[in-house]
Amino acid sequence: MTRTNSLYGPLDPARDAGYVDPPPRKGFFTDTSICIGCKACEVACKEWNEVPDQGFDLLGSSYDNTGALGANSWRHVAFVEQGSGSTGTRAPVDLGMPTVRGEQEDAAEAAGGDSDKPDFRWLMSSDVCKHCTHAACLDVCPTGSLFRTEFGTVVVQDDICNGCGYCVPACPYGVIERRKGPSGAKNVGIAQKCTLCYDRLGAGQEPACAKACPTDSIQFGDLDELRGRAQERVAALHERGVSSARLYGHDPQDGVGGAGAFFLLLDEPEVYGLPPDPIVTTRDLPSMYRRAGVAAGALLAGAAAAFLGGRR
Repeated sequence: MTRTNSLYGPLDPARDAGYVDPPPRKGFFTDTSICIGCKACEVACKEWNEVPDQGFDLLGSSYDNTGALGANSWRHVAFVEQGSGSTGTRAPVDLGMPTVRGEQEDAAEAAGGDSDKPDFRWLMSSDVCKHCTHAACLDVCPTGSLFRTEFGTVVVQDDICNGCGYCVPACPYGVIERRKGPSGAKNVGIAQKCTLCYDRLGAGQEPACAKACPTDSIQFGDLDELRGRAQERVAALHERGVSSARLYGHDPQDGVGGAGAFFLLLDEPEVYGLPPDPIVTTRDLPSMYRRAGVAAGALLAGAAAAFLGGRR
């Protein structure tokens, strides 16, 4: 059922924001099944948007060197390694990604058996701001720094943001962060996140990350068209036996009204560091305000009754 209160967000974002005849809503479809982890998207995003680097030291847990989305990482490529014997992971599926054979495969080959099964697989995914339909960051911003564009995306205006940080805990995906450095970086103290290259969209160009992606893992376009394309891709993978393929963030009936940036995943969302059932954090504020108002009214009525009763 559609909620009408403004704090829960619009279903047609651009029109609800006041655009009379907006263009079709734009977004990203990230097909993680063909991501090769090259990080070209990360580099292109940093170069175009002048996002500072945050060091090039490996984390020690994977080949990743950024770790998560943040003020200095508007795009983040996750590296998830899954072994066939790992607890809580699915059996590997051969997707043509780099593999390493283990002792069991060597033994199978020596015995004349099947040695083609990979010992582990990489799951790689380029994460980004979801540009939610129901965007809690918009609801809580006191200055209007965060605004909805004519393309249905969500953008931070650096010259208006006062660095209050209300948007940081409001995001159900943990995307937004205030920039803390490095030394000499611009917009330190200001909330930062992907703008879906708003300046490039206005010039009729695709975002820098999608432009740089060599495998078309990151696809940009009209959101409705991308959703149809994504469902066809999932069906094709299912026919090939990849039954674990599923879409994440594409459903307009989910807790954020559908995302402007959604994904095809090959495992549970938690494996990629994504919340399994995100809900806009401001959803219950209207009912909370109503209950608070009723309680306040009851207290005032009681105080008035006590005052008037004491004067008799």
